[in-house]
Amino acid sequence: MKTTLEIQNLKCGGCAHTISTKMTDVSGIDNVLVSVETSEVSFNYELETDLLAAKQKLKSLGYPEVDTENSMVSKAKSFISCATGKIANHDS
Repeated sequence: MKTTLEIQNLKCGGCAHTISTKMTDVSGIDNVLVSVETSEVSFNYELETDLLAAKQKLKSLGYPEVDTENSMVSKAKSFISCATGKIANHDS
């Protein structure tokens, strides 16, 4: 199945790169597309448990869904994910 999630803290291509890279680590998730303009991430998933794992992965990276708490910890994690994504994307 395909889903699109609106997430928080998505600011730039570095963030998008980190999300795209890290989401491929989640079992049952593929075809990850990230839109910085709309703060959305779309992907295909096989089982409901895969969807829940993907949401948890996004939250752990600092990109929780819009309807969940956006704590200072999440904001800090997204800043680190963003910087890591910028460095990795620059090296590619």
